[in-house]
Amino acid sequence: MLDKCALILNCFPPTGGPFRLTELSELTGLPKATVHRLAADLVRLGWLERSGTHYYLGVKMFEFGALVPRRRDLRHVALPFLQDLFEATHETVNLGVREALEVVYLERIHGHNAPRLPSHVGGSLPLSCTGVGKALLAFSGDELTERVLSRPLPSITPYSITDPVRLRTALEKIQVSGLAYEEQESTLGVSCIAAPVFAGDTTVAALSVSVPRSRFRPAQLAPAVRTAALGLSRVLRHGPGGAGAQG
Repeated sequence: MLDKCALILNCFPPTGGPFRLTELSELTGLPKATVHRLAADLVRLGWLERSGTHYYLGVKMFEFGALVPRRRDLRHVALPFLQDLFEATHETVNLGVREALEVVYLERIHGHNAPRLPSHVGGSLPLSCTGVGKALLAFSGDELTERVLSRPLPSITPYSITDPVRLRTALEKIQVSGLAYEEQESTLGVSCIAAPVFAGDTTVAALSVSVPRSRFRPAQLAPAVRTAALGLSRVLRHGPGGAGAQG
């Protein structure tokens, strides 16, 4: 039963939903009657919410996410640096961590006239399609890189990198410069600069600035992103334990 409930909950990516019962049945491969029964239980528990014939993720799911201590502590420590980065750029600032082969967003500060983005706090996107994801991937070891490159690379927009050779080259450049660039790979009309965050030798997160193409000025944005990531890494390395243990 838990496996079937997980199938239903996993139907709700950042860009997906709300869903009708018929759609959930098609997405999960479960009979409609089974989905109806399990969805009713999930609504009762607060894990899903229902509005008419449509189902949404429930508030309880976000409450559970906030209870994960290491990520909560990381977000708490990172917030001043994200605020400084926002003040320096007045653009949308993001903080993300890796979960398997995806980046999960822990925090976002929306910029002035912010572009519409496919991700949200608590949501996830493929590592290879975002600046934050590529920054995490570039500094998380060869084993993870080979896992990603050995699979079909997802395509969110026509600009998403789907060629393994091209992605490998991009990761090598990120390792040299310490900065990851995204050019409309997750959202048309939006570019991004990201930098990894370390706790000692371990990559624990990445932060970024997302900017409409018309305002994208890498030479101005890159130093601010790098400074914020270095400052947060310094605190995680020398500050209290806990936050830097996220891995």
